[in-house]
Amino acid sequence: MAQIKICGITNIEDALAACNAGADALGFVFYEKSPRFIEPKKAKALIEKLPPFVKIVGLFVNMDAERVDAVCNEVCIDIAQIHFEPADDFFNQLKTPYLRVVRATSKEDILKYKNEYILVDAFVESYGGEGKRVALEWFEGVDCSRIILAGGLSAENLSELKEYGFYGVDVSSSVEKEKGIKDHQKIEAFIANAKSL
Repeated sequence: MAQIKICGITNIEDALAACNAGADALGFVFYEKSPRFIEPKKAKALIEKLPPFVKIVGLFVNMDAERVDAVCNEVCIDIAQIHFEPADDFFNQLKTPYLRVVRATSKEDILKYKNEYILVDAFVESYGGEGKRVALEWFEGVDCSRIILAGGLSAENLSELKEYGFYGVDVSSSVEKEKGIKDHQKIEAFIANAKSL
């Protein structure tokens, strides 16, 4: 069964709806240019009201390791999702457990980090959240057991992923009413279908 992350959480109602529907992880965007941006202080207050056993993921773009660690410590983030290509020494400096994001433009991109868990998203200038899909044929013949797939997923197209064996799926825009506000019925439908993967 695939692990399920609902990303771009901005309010407690959406967070609890995702938890109650069975989400394994919630994502909070600490990238100020995103319409789903949440202030660390607001995220901390929200996270304190959540039930246990749900992983809390912070999404970061173009931030140094020290600042990422500081935000993660302040907000009680479990995993830092690194949604950019940092300098080589970034991951050596980072103290928070992390998930590398590969913004894929070709099959070669998804083969770069075979020995670690990665999140694969379609390349877009705005660092995700636009519903653009990764070409599924790139994953043919690839061990996907350490890959979390993001980008353009919805309750309607999840069945296309069954044969690949992805570790998890990540969704944001397709379970929204408007940018930053979730549709709880869409969350429920997405999670119900993702649990059959």
